[in-house]
Amino acid sequence: MRDVRITGTGQLLELQRKLRAAGHENIRASMQRRIRRAAEPLRDGLQDRVRTLQIRSQGRRVPGGPSPNTRPLRITIANAIRISVRNTGTPGARVWVDKSALPPGMRNVPARLDEGRLRHPVFRNRRRWVSQYADPWWDSTIRKHRARMEREVERVLDDVRQRLN
Repeated sequence: MRDVRITGTGQLLELQRKLRAAGHENIRASMQRRIRRAAEPLRDGLQDRVRTLQIRSQGRRVPGGPSPNTRPLRITIANAIRISVRNTGTPGARVWVDKSALPPGMRNVPARLDEGRLRHPVFRNRRRWVSQYADPWWDSTIRKHRARMEREVERVLDDVRQRLN
């Protein structure tokens, strides 16, 4: 599982240089806000997808009881999905899973779920392990949103270019 970066780095870098030279702080803030807004539907789509993700097990046939921990897995992962927008360095939008927002034992779980298999001990019993399976969710959701995001970022760049000229 990788983070997603929507960049047109050449175009964005060129535009950032022009904005800095012209000193248009309000145009830069507007551009950053609009790029963030373009990435929000992707973040929301990823959060919805992981909240409804079916995690299957090959083990027992009867449903289990309530979760033994206080932080449900899917909701915890969904709440850790973030957006960051940069204007300097490598400008663009990035959608990613913030591992620091996950409990220490869950930091690699989003990537394992996206690979399709999550192997873990049963109730911390390291002598008994189970595998659970899920359909990949990260890349498929990104593919659905990518074209729209690229169009929106291109529209933002065109608008900023027009305002600078």
